[in-house]
Amino acid sequence: MRTHAKAAVLWTALAAAALTGCSSTPAHSGAGPARDGVFVHLTRGPEDPHAVSMALKMANLMAADRDVLVYCDLKGVQTVLKDAPDISFPAFDSSHAQIRTLLEKSVPIYACPGCLKALGRTPDDLMPGVRVADKEAFFTFTRGRILTLDY
Repeated sequence: MRTHAKAAVLWTALAAAALTGCSSTPAHSGAGPARDGVFVHLTRGPEDPHAVSMALKMANLMAADRDVLVYCDLKGVQTVLKDAPDISFPAFDSSHAQIRTLLEKSVPIYACPGCLKALGRTPDDLMPGVRVADKEAFFTFTRGRILTLDY
């Protein structure tokens, strides 16, 4: 799917959620002022170690002072399976190390259920801590603006 088409689909979903009255309760437990959120959309897998490494690195960097959610679909699901290769790329920590750090920071990592099924996999095949995507989580992980990074 082209980048413009992906953006149109995401914005349509956001608009539909707003019109249907999705909860605005954030997933984070902070009681302070609303923070902006970063939605990291990972569509690449082991065939593109640079994209995988960048997506995970950006999620880790942003998690320092933003609410972050990582969503893996298409080939990105292959990076969060229990038997996924530990992807490496020069100047980046390995994918397993970065995923572990994100989970330790309580950053939610989600996998597309349809993409799992297309791979002949089930939620039981996901790394510990990685969850099957829940559309409500896309709209409740932050109370601020949402910036999307696509990889």
